[in-house]
Amino acid sequence: MGLEIERKFLVLGDSWKTLANPVSMRQGYLSSDPARIVRVRIEDQSAMLTIKGKSLGIERAEWEYAIPVQDAQRMLEDLCAGPLIEKLRYRIPMADFVWEVDEFLGDNLGLVVAEIELQASDQTFPKPDWVGEEVSHDHRYANSNLLKHPYSAWSQAA
Repeated sequence: MGLEIERKFLVLGDSWKTLANPVSMRQGYLSSDPARIVRVRIEDQSAMLTIKGKSLGIERAEWEYAIPVQDAQRMLEDLCAGPLIEKLRYRIPMADFVWEVDEFLGDNLGLVVAEIELQASDQTFPKPDWVGEEVSHDHRYANSNLLKHPYSAWSQAA
């Protein structure tokens, strides 16, 4: 079993875009129950099936398996509730870390978040000037929640 320890932040400005090239992602959910999330993702020419347990703060159990792209495509089309999450991901190395910046498309257009995976929940890390407010504990920003409650539906009211 793997353990995911992740912190999530809103992104300021767009200076970070010059630091990496984006890859396109499409993902859907076979289960979006917070206690057992099952996600299918296609990233460029590869695909993954990911199973995540219930979040305990910024930690949760996680298992990831490579699957054939054709199988992932069928799952996205036939089994996942729509609409799918579509985004561009930028991987930005910094010190011994990699920031993953997601620029959302579709119903979540306008949302840009940065995530960093850690080895321990209290681990320190460099925070670039384009990283803003932390939203790790705000479940509105979870990809599985953005499926049901897109950013476009609640961002204007905030």
